[in-house]
Amino acid sequence: MKDNTSTIFGNAMPKKVIKKAQKTKDKFIKKFGDDKDVNYTFSLENEPVLQSLNTKKLVFGDNAHFDEKSIFIGNIRMGFGHYRIAMAMASCANALGYNPIWFDLNSFDKSTCTKIISHQNNLYSMGSRLADKSKLFNKIYWEPLNSEGFRKLSYNACDQKVAELMANLLKTLPKDVPFIATHAWPAQAAVHAGFCKVVNAIPDNWPMALHLAEGSIHTIQTEASFMGYKVLRGMDKTRELLPMPQGAIEYTGHYVDHELVCNLESDTQKRVDRINKGVKRYLLTVGGAGAQKEIFKQVILTLLPEIKKGKAVLFLNVGDHKGVYEWLSKQIPEIGQGKFFNNDYSGAKTFANEAIDKDVSGIYTFLHDDIFSAVYITNLLMRASDVLVTKPSELSFYPIPKLFIRRVGGHEAYGALHSNELGDGTYECETAEETKQMIHLMQSDNQILLKMNECILENHKNGVYNGAYNVIKLATQK
Repeated sequence: MKDNTSTIFGNAMPKKVIKKAQKTKDKFIKKFGDDKDVNYTFSLENEPVLQSLNTKKLVFGDNAHFDEKSIFIGNIRMGFGHYRIAMAMASCANALGYNPIWFDLNSFDKSTCTKIISHQNNLYSMGSRLADKSKLFNKIYWEPLNSEGFRKLSYNACDQKVAELMANLLKTLPKDVPFIATHAWPAQAAVHAGFCKVVNAIPDNWPMALHLAEGSIHTIQTEASFMGYKVLRGMDKTRELLPMPQGAIEYTGHYVDHELVCNLESDTQKRVDRINKGVKRYLLTVGGAGAQKEIFKQVILTLLPEIKKGKAVLFLNVGDHKGVYEWLSKQIPEIGQGKFFNNDYSGAKTFANEAIDKDVSGIYTFLHDDIFSAVYITNLLMRASDVLVTKPSELSFYPIPKLFIRRVGGHEAYGALHSNELGDGTYECETAEETKQMIHLMQSDNQILLKMNECILENHKNGVYNGAYNVIKLATQK
């Protein structure tokens, strides 16, 4: 197993950093054990949502079969973003003739790997919710951690040491099968496990050492972030760092599902037609941590008069957050008077597909306990929506006009900046007042949304949204 802690891209790490990394690894061993002597075996299982992408899920078992068309989509359940990006990879791999295999490292409960990731995920979700509730916590701790703390090369050194404990989960898998990771931990684990071809699909537009996995090919969604990653900008402000070597990082474009890209032109035209008719559809989607419900409340209250006049429609996806749904329904009784898809993925999917061409009105709410349904229904509803209301996260890169509400974590700010510069999204509306102002503008003046759709078509001509296809091609080329 290669030591990716002592040096990172040729940059020697201080002894105190190496010592701290080892202490962190030892702490996790003490807390969760070390399963290095266990030989895990696997089977492939169908999962209803993934099945539509011709994707099978890797689970514990003993009869998994892999062939020359197999490709691992390594991911983790941490929020919704890494799942959503992984779904885009699976979709485009399927479209290009490959057999995607869903490998969620956070779903094998008896493994040391999953125990560590679940622990980290719980901490991150708790931090996101606290940052949403406390401006002081957000300003003093959460924003600096997400923008500067995760940026440090020393942080990556520690992660690499911990990832050595994750590699054993992958030990028995065939190392010649291409491995695409939508988080650095699966990429690091795959490199440590000895996979021949690992592609690390970086989600964020802000260069952070958190996302590095030396030994993999790093891909980025924006030209602007290429230079920052290449030179490891700001990752150690005490010295000049050696850059990433040639071939270690590639620009691909935005990670978007095949179903959205191949229907982009016709969906955009239908969107323009609805806007010109004066009825706009808003898709409001709750993130994986379930934060920002106060902002959601203000968005819905602002839209209500327009909905009652038949000039706006609301698609509200609360994901798997029943508590958020119950709170919003109590605050806004009109939500309960609309159509509610409660753990009805089949019905929700049928509705989303029909709404692409059919007229709809009122409020539609979607709640799914199943994580795959909770995430993917947003993708299905996107095709029938005119405005996506979202924090500037992984959804910043999707080809639909976007209204950005306040971020959760400093790194997300750069997703909104990029989208705004491309012309397919607003600037980040940091307050409820700014958000409400933008809704009023979109409702009263068609120009802003029509312009966004023009930019989406232009971006499409330039291949901006082809990133997931390009990642698959990188992973599978000889």
